[in-house]
Amino acid sequence: MSTVSVKKVRPHAILPSYGSQEAAGADLYACLDAAVTVGVGETVFIPTGIALEIPKGCAGLIYARSSLGTKKGLAPANKVGVIDSDYRGEVMVALHNHGKTAQAVAPGDRIAQLLITPVLTPAYTEVAELTTTDRGAGGFGSTGK
Repeated sequence: MSTVSVKKVRPHAILPSYGSQEAAGADLYACLDAAVTVGVGETVFIPTGIALEIPKGCAGLIYARSSLGTKKGLAPANKVGVIDSDYRGEVMVALHNHGKTAQAVAPGDRIAQLLITPVLTPAYTEVAELTTTDRGAGGFGSTGK
C-alpha cells in the first residue's frame, strides 16, 4: 500500500479516511469552527484543513459522497474537483446545494470523497486525418441504437 503525505493547516483538521476496507474513495471532512448553511442554489467553499502531497504522475479527484448528494442535494459545484500533484495549498470543497431546502454543514461532517489516480499527460499532435472506427463521429446516444 502506498502513502500520501498530509499536512494539517488547521488544528482541528481530520485526515482523510476510508469508510470500509474496500472503499475506493477516502472521506474528506469539513474543518469549520461552526456550522455553515448552504442555501438553495448556493455554493459555499468548505475548508478541509489539510494540504496533500499527491505523488507525481497522479491527481487527486474530489467526488460527491452519494449520501450527501441523494439525501441533502449537496455535491461539489464543479462536479469533479481536480487536485494537481504540484498543488500544496489547503484542499477546499465547493459544495453546491441542488436541493429544495437549505442544508447545514457541521464541523467534522464528511463532505466529499477523494480518489488518488494515475494520470497520463500526452503531447497533442495535429494531424490531417484520424484513424477510422465503426462508430466514427456518432455522438450522444449513438451506440445505444
